[in-house]
Formats: sequence, C-alpha cells, structure tokens
Amino acid sequence: MKIFVLVLALVALVQADMYLHNLRGSNNRLDEARRDRNNANRLFDSQNNNRGGYNVGSLYYYAGSILPIEWTNQHSCGDPNNNCEIVFQYMCDDNLRDGASTNTIPENPVLCENYDCNTDLEFGMHESFDYYLDCRLRQRNMGLFTADQNLINRNNARFTRQNPNGNRRGYECPEERDYYPYWHPTPWRDIAVLTNDATRCPYYQRESANVKSRFACVIPNFELRNNVFNIGNDYEIPNTQTECEQLSYFNEATGNNSHAEWVEFEPDPRLSAPECVETLWSRDNHLGNSFGGFPNYFNWTIPDIPHEKCVLRARYNISTGEYDGFDSSVNSTISRIVEDIYNSDNNQVDLRRPISELDIYSQFGFDYETAKSRGYVFRQNPIVKIFDDPSPNSVNFGLQLAINTNQFGRTFQDRSHSFAIRSQTSDLGDCDGIYNLNVRGKRGNIVQVYPGVEYDFVPNRLTVSDGACIHIQWTGSNTNPHNNDGQGLAGTDRSNIVLLRTVNYPEGTPGRAVPLGMKNGHWGNSYPAHLDDDETFLGLSRQLREDLALLTPTQFGGEMSELDDAGTYYDLGPRRVTQRGTYYYMCSRNNNFTNRSQKGKIVVVSNGLAFKRIGWNGGSVEMDGTSVTFEQGDLPDAVVLRME
Repeated sequence: MKIFVLVLALVALVQADMYLHNLRGSNNRLDEARRDRNNANRLFDSQNNNRGGYNVGSLYYYAGSILPIEWTNQHSCGDPNNNCEIVFQYMCDDNLRDGASTNTIPENPVLCENYDCNTDLEFGMHESFDYYLDCRLRQRNMGLFTADQNLINRNNARFTRQNPNGNRRGYECPEERDYYPYWHPTPWRDIAVLTNDATRCPYYQRESANVKSRFACVIPNFELRNNVFNIGNDYEIPNTQTECEQLSYFNEATGNNSHAEWVEFEPDPRLSAPECVETLWSRDNHLGNSFGGFPNYFNWTIPDIPHEKCVLRARYNISTGEYDGFDSSVNSTISRIVEDIYNSDNNQVDLRRPISELDIYSQFGFDYETAKSRGYVFRQNPIVKIFDDPSPNSVNFGLQLAINTNQFGRTFQDRSHSFAIRSQTSDLGDCDGIYNLNVRGKRGNIVQVYPGVEYDFVPNRLTVSDGACIHIQWTGSNTNPHNNDGQGLAGTDRSNIVLLRTVNYPEGTPGRAVPLGMKNGHWGNSYPAHLDDDETFLGLSRQLREDLALLTPTQFGGEMSELDDAGTYYDLGPRRVTQRGTYYYMCSRNNNFTNRSQKGKIVVVSNGLAFKRIGWNGGSVEMDGTSVTFEQGDLPDAVVLRME
C-alpha cells in the first residue's frame, strides 16, 4: 500500500512571542552592539527570538505612582484560538543586578570571585545561586502531565515537559517558570494575572503566594552545597512533610545526624492578592497593537515596598484547545512507559519511551486502538489518516501534523532590566496622583528594531487631573547597531520633549474634539512651538520647559542640535500640573516624517480623575471617598471605567 504524506502545520515551531516594551524588556540582552543578543541563556528562558529586547538602562519609580506596562505577544490572547494567561510579577534583592558580561553566571562557585556567585558583579543575576541549588536538588512534581516527553530518571525540578533536558538559564527554576501558581516558595511577588477565562480569577487570587503560605523542606545551605556536586541527581529534597522529616544528614556543627525541617513561609503582609482581569485581545502571528491601534498595556500601581534593585517579569502562558489543561484528570497517570511503539502504518518500532494516552480521539468517534492505528494520538508530529483504510493496493492518504508536545502548553517570558522603587518624598504630598511618562523603543527603522519597536512616548496619550504630578523620565543606549537608521550620532538613543506649534491650517470642525482655547499644539505639525510662545505647557515654568527641550541641567553645553552630547538618561522628576488643556508634543530628534513619529498627547482636566479596568471578577473604582463597585458576574467582559 502506497502512502502519500502532506505536512500540515498546525503550530509554528519558531521562537518569537513575548516582548516587554515598557519597562524596557531585556530578552537576555545587556549592551550588545548588534541586532542579535549574545546569549539566550544569560538570565532566564525567554523562548523568544534573538533579535528581541533593548539594551540595558534603568529607571526608578515612586511608590503609589501609575506605571503603564506595555508588551506584544505573538500567538493571540482574548481569542478562542488558545487558552492564554499573562502573569506579571516582580522581585527585589540586594544582590540583583544586570551584570557587566553577557556570560551566563556559573553553576560552580569555584568559577566566581571569592567563590561566591551571588556577589560576583561580572555576571547578571536575578534569582540567587541558593534558590537554583534548591531547585536542582528538589524532587519535581511527579503528578504533572508530561505528554510523551522523556523524563525517565529526570526527577528534580530542573526537568519539565517544556524543558525535558534540564537546561539551565541563569538561576531560574524551570518548574517554577512553567507553572503558575507555583506551590513552592519563590522570590517573585504577584502583580496581576490576565486571563481568557475570568472565572479562574478567584482561584488565582486565592492561591497567590502574596496571600497564601508556601511550605518547603529546608536543609542547611552547607549540606546542599556539599551534595550538589558529590551526589547530583541521586540526592533529592522531598516535596512532602512526611518524607522531609524522615530525611537526615550529618550536621558538621554538632557531629550528629540531624533531620530536615518542614517550614512554613508566610506571605508578606504588605502584599495583597494580585489583580485579575480578562486579557486584552490580540491576533495570531502578529506582534502589534490591540483594539484602536493602542498597545497592550496594564497600569501597575507601584507598591510602597522600596528597594533599589528590582526586576519585572512577564510570562505568557498559552495552551491548546485539544485538551483541558485545568482538568485534574490530565496528569502524569495518562503518560506511561512502553516497550513497543506503533507508527501510523501499524508497523512495530522497537523503542522504549513514554507515550501519552491523552484522549484527543473520542471527539472523532474513535476508540484508543483505532486512534493509534490512524495517528490520532498526542505525540510528536503524528501522521493522521483522515480517511478510512482503503482497499488493497490503493493509495493511503496521510497528513503529517506539526505538533511538538512540549509546546502544546508553553510559557514565553520577558524580563526588564533592573529598576528601583522609592518612597515618596514629603514634597510630593500635594500631588493628586503620580503618573510616569517614559520613552520606549530603540534606534532604527521598523525592520531593524523588530521585534522591538521604534521610539514612542509611554503612555502615548495621558489624561490626568489638574494637580496631578507627571514624572517624566527615560533612558536609552549608546550601543545600538551603528548601521541602524536614525538622527544624530550613530548607535545612540536620545529624546526630548517640545510642544508642537499651534494649528496652522483648518482641520475638521474647530472646537469639536478639543474646546477652543484649550488646544495647545497640533498633531499634524512637525515643528515645535517657540518657548516664548509656549507659556501654557502643563503650567511648567520656562526653565522646566527649557530643561525638557535641551536636557538641562544634567547637560551643560556641547553640540546639542541633535542632542548628541547629552547622556542616555534623563529625569525631570515629578512635576505638578497646574494648567488645564490638551497638549500635543514631540521629540525634535526622532520625529522624522514618513520614517517615524515620536509624538504624544496629554489632557489635563479640572476634576478629580480615576481609571480602573474591571471585568467579570468585579472590582471598584474610587475617587475622593466615592466608589462604584461591581460584584463578580456583574460585567460579562472587561471595560475601562472612568470616574471624574
């Protein structure tokens, strides 16, 4: 019997999927002067394209301020095509750092300065060496669904269905990366969960480590370090209390055997359950904007837990519709080890390996044996017979599916460079809210920066109340590829802010979009207003407006026509807005008509103002002691509520 095989690509097995744009996502970059990153394994497993990410640059944010997180994800969210969750978290640590080298931090302390990788400043580090050491030795969760991935004798938390070879990236724990909410203590604090199914929100909030204790088997650090190289995979830290308390080790300090301890790690009382709301819609095979042409975003209210060394993580979890990954019956019991494998022609293959008995076939009316003979089983790249067995000597038509079982349920990730959280100073007490205004993107045209983005202000459109403070701050790099398009000194990022000149031609119905006398600047222009004619911009003094244009006082003199002699970092600090109106502004260096636009809009209203995105899970929007509350189920979908 002849077989014709066509390849039917159901899932693209490429890497290019989750990128942070504000905060600046690193995608494991440091300061590479080329389009590709040097090391995809430097700090974490992104599963992303080597050309993503922005070079290192750090900012600080005041507690209580509003920071828009912006990102792109390739494989859709808020869409029936897949199950999607986006999880935002952050962590802070005294030893957290971006590093000075693109090399991956060593696993062996002998290779680090003073035999201590936690403090060796050459290497970037987020999670600590001790955290990874515990992961490397800790028994993995044996109840998880592993499909047909080979995890035989791979029993610690380095090995997952997505990471069956136990590959290491920085000091990240692969099992923790791939699953949420995670059952073991971690340094990560939850910010928000965006989900396709908001009815899962109560579960995510209830199980968050922000509000629920975690338990772990604790063994002294010296014991772990003694055994990690001597015993390796044979040494396992138990996952249960009974097994933990039975584990003994030789205590060098006492000269006797001691037992491991089962310890409760209580949540930080300063934290609350993460926000949980429906995902924003995005389409497949597209790293771009959502509805209305605006980026995917989440407004993060910075917590009042100050620290100078923090990092933000965005995880993008997607799973197929072939099975319900939230069904507890989808677990390790439906994967088994077999001696004989049968291919789609029912020919025996002599190979010992795992197979999955996941039921994806009953929906077609098949029993298991029929499904196996026709290729309707959950395994790598099956050839499926979409027609019944033909008569002898006729052609059997098969379709080969592009299925990778370690990616049917996959986690992508990006992380920011380090940033600081600072408590508000006394002079900010008069601010009616603090809003961060930053710059995203990097030097180059749209092709050269992809999958990053060109320059833009974040948020591009900002509405605040009279009396609010806007914290204008940005950073960039001097080591972009020198052949990337742009103005000014090759390879450099620079920005400034100048008000656009007033309207100089009629457009639409005057006063309809913006009341007459309230409009300052004009979107359609590319020339700035003269500072002497710009007395209204946010109510800022002439000196502050000059500072924004010329990047003073941090920059004194030099060749500044294209801002070349300025530094990559600029901070105006939080400034109180005192002038109502609608303001259109631009960056004089990067706003190159027909090539790229770097313009923004700020609307200042007279009333108090509050925004909140609320969906099925419910929530409240509050302002000046007045609140509007929605209970669970009141809203079928997420909406943005504005209170004035």
